[in-house]
Amino acid sequence: MPELPEVETFVRSLKYGGMTGNSIINRQIASADLFWNRTLAGSDAAEGFLEWFPGKTVRDVARRGKFILISVPPKTLLIHLRMSGDLKVTEASDAEIGKHDRFRLTFTDGDRLVFSDPRKFGRIWLTASPEAVLGSLGIEPLDDGFTPEWLYDKLHASNRIIKSVLLDQRVIAGLGNIYSDEALFSAGIHPARAARSLSTEEVARLVQAIQTVLRDGIQYNGASIDWVYRGGSFQHHFKIYGRTGEPCLICGTKIEKTTISQRDTHFCPCCQPRMEKN
Repeated sequence: MPELPEVETFVRSLKYGGMTGNSIINRQIASADLFWNRTLAGSDAAEGFLEWFPGKTVRDVARRGKFILISVPPKTLLIHLRMSGDLKVTEASDAEIGKHDRFRLTFTDGDRLVFSDPRKFGRIWLTASPEAVLGSLGIEPLDDGFTPEWLYDKLHASNRIIKSVLLDQRVIAGLGNIYSDEALFSAGIHPARAARSLSTEEVARLVQAIQTVLRDGIQYNGASIDWVYRGGSFQHHFKIYGRTGEPCLICGTKIEKTTISQRDTHFCPCCQPRMEKN
């Protein structure tokens, strides 16, 4: 599933042009098509959805957690890519409907914004109140408010292990399996440590590590390891994720893998000892 850096890459490309094709900013919409009804989520999945778009103009593209927000005043089109969703702008000459196309907007110049999704897990919302969908999301980890003090309080109020907390979108929005593994390794923290066992120094290291790996991921346009997501190169800079059995880049110990919150979790037993401070 695309995480914050991958979604941010989609947003920047849709806004400025790039991997998804030309920018969609200030493009007027001629029509909309929905090819799989369940792609549309929420109470807006009703008659009149497709008829709402003609004549509207895309004004902005932004991100909140793993959601893409396309501003089409007076409403916002929200897109969550989930496991296999993809977005691209096709030229007017390419009118063919793809096998996995679920939704598209056709602009007045004939170009199309196409949402395709082979596994059908992705969802879209059209709403005048984005917070109705996004309101449960936690803090943005690259915002100024994501401080060691804030995270320490959150962790010490939890009975869960640290990896599970980091994956919880209600706590930290946008952080997922890849970048939590990379951050925990960089901070020297075992993923199965009790969240409330982390010291102030460890939490400070973890905050810095989370922000560093996310910024690095954005710099490299995310990681292209999924069978759909394309364009990123951060996978060539992984220090821990997906390197089971390979030597740790710091100490040479073989990297191990376990399962936490139903996710493959990678760690170095030497650099990330499972010792907890009371």
